[in-house]
Amino acid sequence: MRGGHVKVAALIPAAGSGTRLGLGPKAFVPVEGRTLLGRSAAALAPHVHEVLIALPAGLDLPGDVPGRTVVGGDTRQASVLALLRATDADVVLIHDAARPFLPVRVIHDLLAAVQEVGAATAALPVADTLVRADPAGGWGTLTPREGLWAVQTPQAFRRAALIAAHKAALADGHAATDDAGLIARAGQPVALVPGDARLLKVTTPGDLLLAQALARVWDAEAS
Repeated sequence: MRGGHVKVAALIPAAGSGTRLGLGPKAFVPVEGRTLLGRSAAALAPHVHEVLIALPAGLDLPGDVPGRTVVGGDTRQASVLALLRATDADVVLIHDAARPFLPVRVIHDLLAAVQEVGAATAALPVADTLVRADPAGGWGTLTPREGLWAVQTPQAFRRAALIAAHKAALADGHAATDDAGLIARAGQPVALVPGDARLLKVTTPGDLLLAQALARVWDAEAS
């Protein structure tokens, strides 16, 4: 798609504080010599026309990151809208900086799906047993996992449709942490594209340990 007539941009909202990880802005946390943001942006850059990153005010882009920046908002939703307004791309891929291990296959599948459906997200079928806790915090009610998917990123959209969905949510005072949910809220379909178990989101210190171990294997395979 990069070589065709459809312009594609990768948008990375990276203005969060990373409170749960406790190491400052999470996107700047290094994993085996490269920041989470640097790894995520580098995975996307060969497949898009431009990479845009939303950063907190006053922070500069790390030297290992290909792309240009906009100032992010107070929420992820506000940062994504700022990114959408900063590009004229026809299609956008929105990706969490904290998911640094992005296989090429997932990118290709999403770009194919967005051409057919208009919106698509990487996701994995839920494999674990699910239970809703009782009021005391104990075992409550089992929730069947059949048909349930865990949503990942990237998510791919026609930019015009996503801007309209964001504006509608803003006008209604609707808060969201997921862009595919905004498209679904607008009554439009979203394709589920098989993601990858390696697309883990680094949120806690335990996740960071897993990411460091995975990075050694990932980098060895890429070399």
